[in-house]
Amino acid sequence: MDFSTYLSTFTWRYASDEMRHIFSEEYKYQLWRRIWVALAEVQHQAGLVSAAELSDLKKHQNNIDIPRILAIEEETQHDVVAAIKEFAEKAKIGGGKIHLGATSMDITDNADMLRMHEALRLILQRLTKSLHLLASRITQYADLPTMGFTHLQPAEPTTVGYRLAIYGQDLLADYQYLSSCLTTLKAKGMKGAVGTRASYQAILMDTKLTAAQLDEQVMDRLGVQASLVSTQVYSRKSDYLALSGLASLGSSLAKFAADLRLLQSPTFGEWAEPFGKKQVGSSAMPFKKNPLKAEKICSLARYLAAQPAVALENASHSYLERTLDDSANRRIILAETFLAADEILLTFTKLIEGMTVNPERISQNLTSYAPFSAVESIIIEAVKKGADRQAMHELLREEAMTAWEAIQSGQPNPLPNLLLKNKQLGSYLSHAEINQLMDVSHHIGDAPKRAKQIAKQLKQLS
Repeated sequence: MDFSTYLSTFTWRYASDEMRHIFSEEYKYQLWRRIWVALAEVQHQAGLVSAAELSDLKKHQNNIDIPRILAIEEETQHDVVAAIKEFAEKAKIGGGKIHLGATSMDITDNADMLRMHEALRLILQRLTKSLHLLASRITQYADLPTMGFTHLQPAEPTTVGYRLAIYGQDLLADYQYLSSCLTTLKAKGMKGAVGTRASYQAILMDTKLTAAQLDEQVMDRLGVQASLVSTQVYSRKSDYLALSGLASLGSSLAKFAADLRLLQSPTFGEWAEPFGKKQVGSSAMPFKKNPLKAEKICSLARYLAAQPAVALENASHSYLERTLDDSANRRIILAETFLAADEILLTFTKLIEGMTVNPERISQNLTSYAPFSAVESIIIEAVKKGADRQAMHELLREEAMTAWEAIQSGQPNPLPNLLLKNKQLGSYLSHAEINQLMDVSHHIGDAPKRAKQIAKQLKQLS
């Protein structure tokens, strides 16, 4: 790499080599050549391309000189024409039949859709792996009570596994949506300048092949379905749908990462992301263990969230059969959205594999705050025994406020003892009943069962 010029962080810092390859210039030109050869193969069946011409094109299919293409583009100001000329320079026998009947977008749009499908499969592969790991974590901690928080204030107990299952359920929805993209997002196909197939119909006149058959057979060779109708391009709504799915995935992972960051803070101390033995948290404060992986997920997810808006504008302003309003930004947003999603998923997998759960701190937080969650159940049971509901509410409110003051001054939560000593409450409930009602295990409902159900669904993904 030339570090004296601008490099995208996706070139070297973020994303995998596999995803970078899919959106590389080299692979783009390989796909263009693949499409031209597939078109020539079908046209050979129609008698438009000779066996010698087809053989020559195949012989030189992978012999690509990108610097030469760029040099020609400097003169022609047209990237597809430049690639055609460079291919024809190599394939001197078959070069005259390259791109017969096609328009540029028959090549570039189909290549873009091929890349999106391949990138989606890689995303789904990574997501499946991470969801299997998450399922194991959910099962592992399904029954471990932890304090639940609403408004960032102690609420009622939940379980660690149930909390993880919330992320799993959202990610399962993302998986299902992205999977559907592989069947709903279709390529342009071979349809010519404005999508009518007129050029192909003209060259296939007096042959046994129809324009529709050519379109279908070329797409079969490429392994992707074509849309029934198109303009010069496939509907830019497709880009929006794909990028929206990736943005949604980023949002789900950012929710997990943000919660991990909260739970890693010393106030909670319940979860922590992995921290290497030689890892440095701060250049100034050597004691720091910052949640940098989780923070990176949140940061890149914020970037992801902005990309569908650009794609939506492209869809809205693709005037009539097309303009170039979308062209420049699509060179950026398609690749970088997938690359960002790839990096987020890779990081999420590392977090799920290496995150630690601290049962001691979880127990401490439960001891401090869980007694408050028993108040409602105590009111209900006391009323069942004849107490006035409003009177019980006020009694327990006063005792709870006293307990809060003690906690704020650094003391253990005195609420259990306060309630056991309260004579008015004692006239309705025995000590044994109060102690039972304050048992945390009675305040997690069927959360463990449903968490395990989500885990089972995640494990079934393949």
